[in-house]
Amino acid sequence: MDNVLIDRANVPAAQTWNRLRANSLSVTVPNHADAGTVYLPLPRLFERIECGMGQEVTDYVESQAFKSDFYNVPARTKREEPIVVAVSAAQNQCANTGIIVREGAEATVVIAAFAGDASDGGDAPAGNDANDDASASDALPTSAALTRIVVEAGAKLYLIEMLGVNEGQQHLESVGLEIHQNAAVDVKQYALGGSTIGLGLTANLVGARARLDLNNRYHATHEETLDINHLVRMRGTSTRAQLTESGVLNEAAKKTLRATIDLVRGAKDAQGNEIETVMILGDDVVNKTMPVILCDEDDVAGNHGATIGSVSPEQLDYLAARGLSRQAAEQLFIRALFEDAIINAPEEISHRVAVERCEAELGAEIAHDYDEAAASDDAAGNSLAASDGRDSSAEADSSKGGVA
Repeated sequence: MDNVLIDRANVPAAQTWNRLRANSLSVTVPNHADAGTVYLPLPRLFERIECGMGQEVTDYVESQAFKSDFYNVPARTKREEPIVVAVSAAQNQCANTGIIVREGAEATVVIAAFAGDASDGGDAPAGNDANDDASASDALPTSAALTRIVVEAGAKLYLIEMLGVNEGQQHLESVGLEIHQNAAVDVKQYALGGSTIGLGLTANLVGARARLDLNNRYHATHEETLDINHLVRMRGTSTRAQLTESGVLNEAAKKTLRATIDLVRGAKDAQGNEIETVMILGDDVVNKTMPVILCDEDDVAGNHGATIGSVSPEQLDYLAARGLSRQAAEQLFIRALFEDAIINAPEEISHRVAVERCEAELGAEIAHDYDEAAASDDAAGNSLAASDGRDSSAEADSSKGGVA
């Protein structure tokens, strides 16, 4: 079995000096393509959607995923169950998914990458099952998810990406969004571990008053590599984009973030903001941050910034006075990140990814506590919703009786 070299993934819209080695990600991945297999493609409309990790990753996933999955959320409906895309790194699973959220509809999409077991396909409804010869490959076991989503006028999309594979495994995550007039997209990304995580998202705000809110939280430690590329093309008038990135880097982790807002000619009254906060806890951490604003229109606003640092001596003194050591103080930041991931996991597979990665980094006891707290919050929320439903029914019955 041959390997595949993806030489230029996550290439930014505007490149910097090559000597900084921040213009792309190069990664070797296993090749399980079978010349005798019939590959089922998505409808051709998805070909126009630009994806965050670039064409090489798109071509790779399309060559590896034996089938594609297409979802259509009908106009003016709310899909109650989330659409789940789940891939196992141990299984070298690849998923090629296309989704259309029709006009005025609402949907939740979950993308989960987990370690898995090479002898068991697990719960992932992914495109291929290629564990039989994984050991013959020099490339690390690799999962990949290519997800393209069209969000039509007035629709709402909630996208949650929960990415957590083991050391000695890789994951590639490439997302493309096309957001139309008055549509709103809320993205929550959690990159929680893996030898190499490549994460790319491109959003095209093509309609007037289209909106994107992206919150990315990440943790990398040991000698892990995390490579992120976020690109927002603001084409419609009065569009809005908010990119919020935050993470913790420990030991000898390597992270590169490229965050680009492209204010295209014609996008009058568009406003784009990007901000990153990085906590560095290791002496050998390599952190590269490239915030970029591209502007070809006058009547727009674009802002970017990054805060990079460690726990200050003043903060350490404050916490030490309350009985916390430096290590315990630093761990608070990591714990907050994993707690947030567990709380925001909306279904079983993504929840399991968050809990398992929390166990690996912080121990089973802490993960169990967060898991129980999340379950209690869900139960309280469901009880309140049921109570509100009963109250509403009672009010409706009373009103009906009064009219009669």
